[in-house]
Amino acid sequence: MAKITKEDFINSLKEMTILEVKELVDAMKEEFGVDPSAVAVAAAPAAAVEEGPSTKTVVLKDAGAAKIGVIKVIREITGLGLVEAKGLADNGGNIKENVSADEANEIKAKLEEAGATVELA
Repeated sequence: MAKITKEDFINSLKEMTILEVKELVDAMKEEFGVDPSAVAVAAAPAAAVEEGPSTKTVVLKDAGAAKIGVIKVIREITGLGLVEAKGLADNGGNIKENVSADEANEIKAKLEEAGATVELA
């Protein structure tokens, strides 16, 4: 019998209906005497113990006096066009959402070096 990979198994699950998945879980309970849903629920609280949110949003509060430099940094970070980057520099707002804390701090440092006021949310 050929061994299936984890990826093959997951892809198969994606193609199943909810009823088919429920039948699979029931069959696993019967075959192995283990409730896979109980294992997943028990593992969830361990993940919630992390310190603070794992992702951050970089928010531009003010572009400052050197707006052209800030626009250049915004374009470099986001890949936006000149008009969109200027709009962000003029009005403020989210520069990048759901980024790691390390990446958010790097982006914040670049923008502050260019003269902007930035906060992480």
